[in-house]
Amino acid sequence: MSAELDRSAGEQLRKVDPIWFNIRREASEIIVSDPAVASFVYATVLNHDRLEHAIFDRIAGRLGDSVISAETIRRAFEEALHDDSELGTLMRCDIAATFDRDPVCERLIEPLLYFKGYHAIQTHRLAHALWKSGRRDFALYLQSRSSAVFQADIHPAVPIGTGMFLDHATGVVIGATAVIEDHVSMLQGVTLGGTGKSVDDRHPKVRHGVLIGAGATILGNIEIGECSKIAAGSVVLHPVAAHTTVAGVPARPVGRTGQGEPSIDMDQTIDAADAGANED
Repeated sequence: MSAELDRSAGEQLRKVDPIWFNIRREASEIIVSDPAVASFVYATVLNHDRLEHAIFDRIAGRLGDSVISAETIRRAFEEALHDDSELGTLMRCDIAATFDRDPVCERLIEPLLYFKGYHAIQTHRLAHALWKSGRRDFALYLQSRSSAVFQADIHPAVPIGTGMFLDHATGVVIGATAVIEDHVSMLQGVTLGGTGKSVDDRHPKVRHGVLIGAGATILGNIEIGECSKIAAGSVVLHPVAAHTTVAGVPARPVGRTGQGEPSIDMDQTIDAADAGANED
């Protein structure tokens, strides 16, 4: 009877929360295949009844220190989830985005356990919730800790849409008045910065489906149009039209991206024919 109940509960979980169901399955496989990490995987995943709790525990454990404890950060996550149930949906979408777009990610459990880009985004989601609720010092503290632990410095005022993929995270800097919409992919070393000392709206607005390559710098209150692509190492100083690829220092249009979403395709190459046509 107990085995039948377990199977029934597992089938129900698979239907209502397939991401959490598969992460738990993968955790069980890890415990069998590598006992050296069994206690870590059990404590991080199988000891929790919800994916949200597993995420909170893992990230709080990485961020907590002698100044603000992991338990305090866990409680802050719980309060944020209580105030906005969509937080759990965003966390699942970010896992799915990482699994879908990162070729090195072979299991859904990997972003939860190991990927600091994923951890940095979830830390930011908590910091942003705190910022909106008026707890700005706690939010800024989490920004500082994320910068130190995950090497991603994202101001807590920045709204980030669903399905964000932050690959590697190292060296990412995003200023306070930036906006990042849904299904954006960003690689390491990217800067969304301002110009001058103005306190007004001064940072880029990154629209739906944009892919930003490694080391790209985008400066000023400029629009990066939907489904555009910023080539690695580019310095973008002017608005980018939708469905356009830009490259260079300073960046200029070198082609079109078509009707797909570069952030999902993750194709960072530049079509030689298009690039040549733009040089004529």
